[in-house]
Amino acid sequence: MDDALRRAESVRLMIFDVDGVLTDGRLYYTDSGAEMKAFSTLDGLGIRMLMSSGIEIAIITGRRSQVVSHRARDLGISHVMQGVAEKRPAFLGLTASLGLAPESSGYMGDDLVDLPVLTRCGFAATTCEAPEIVKRHAHFISTQPAGAGAVREVCEMILKAQGKLDAALAPYLA
Repeated sequence: MDDALRRAESVRLMIFDVDGVLTDGRLYYTDSGAEMKAFSTLDGLGIRMLMSSGIEIAIITGRRSQVVSHRARDLGISHVMQGVAEKRPAFLGLTASLGLAPESSGYMGDDLVDLPVLTRCGFAATTCEAPEIVKRHAHFISTQPAGAGAVREVCEMILKAQGKLDAALAPYLA
């Protein structure tokens, strides 16, 4: 955990995958073919706390979904990359465009397609449901499930590592 906290201390950009991280990984379709996803309000507030503390937020996901666009807009996330088949080039392009070293970024993914970024970023996080190979390459593994607090746990851990958690919680304790 000490290594994870040390790495989280340097995070200036936190990137999240969607399916299996921001959601429980299940895909829901209506009879008409419309896609639905369930997002956690706990995770959303965690992301907002990171943003309020000066950390950039991004989404890189392999699928395209209007639902993701709506959720990102709702949270104020402006860096949204959907339909990304190869995540590492997208990650490196994003960090370069923001003038950040890849090592000053974090990524939370849950499956094999996320490994190219998890092995390149400075702080790699995954969910407790992730396959063992993904867990072996993560610096932090959530205890909460995907789509139900895993992202919030990572957000609070980053804020704690950077000494910003108390300030982020203060408005709710006043």
